[in-house]
Amino acid sequence: MQRTEIDVPAADGTADAYFVRPDGSGPFPGLVMFMDVFGLRPRIREMADRVAERGYAVLVPNLFYRGARSPLVEPAELTDGARRGAAFQRLAPLMPALAAGVAADTAAYLDFLAAQEGVAPGPAGLFGYCMGGRNALVAAIAQPERVALVASFHAGGVVTDQPDSPHLGVAALTGEVYFGHADNDGSMTPDQIKALESALDAAGVTYTSELYEGAPHGFTMADTAMYHPAGEERHWQALFALLDRALPVS
Repeated sequence: MQRTEIDVPAADGTADAYFVRPDGSGPFPGLVMFMDVFGLRPRIREMADRVAERGYAVLVPNLFYRGARSPLVEPAELTDGARRGAAFQRLAPLMPALAAGVAADTAAYLDFLAAQEGVAPGPAGLFGYCMGGRNALVAAIAQPERVALVASFHAGGVVTDQPDSPHLGVAALTGEVYFGHADNDGSMTPDQIKALESALDAAGVTYTSELYEGAPHGFTMADTAMYHPAGEERHWQALFALLDRALPVS
């Protein structure tokens, strides 16, 4: 495996990032991994490595590059529920700039991927966690012709009462989409899940939307107090099945 800490062009400057790909000449399908609010850290790199081991080139940008370079948190902040909440509140002010720029940022990230030796030509895949799941969807809606698939896990804010709610734009999608929803998640309620599914159905999108019963928001993150081992394992199975269908390794 080839692992690189690298700075990559973004819409409003330069984003620090992690780039991992298998050894060899490829071609390796390209993926952009969208971090959760706590940013680039060992757990995120570990997850990217696991995907790359299956034959993919994976770019993980620091989505909050406008406000801070990595690391964004200390590991001890994530294992205690109260400290995790405090860390979230500290980082939340960085979200509005990200929301405004994620589509343009992703265009730059996809350009970077396409220029890398060994990366397969053609559409890439996007996958993300928590706020990253929402932002992956927003990015795919903005440039559907460049995106073969979207996978979103324990995302929030996908359905809102605002005119720019992501679910209102899903008709633009052309690739396959997967949603793995956390159970009892205040940021993605049962009614909001139904609204998302109705929008996807009306648009004729090829999608899967599943509720991970008993799994809390953030269930994939083994370095946080919200970790749910069964939910994490189920998410890997779903993600790898989607990759095999929508962006297989040749």
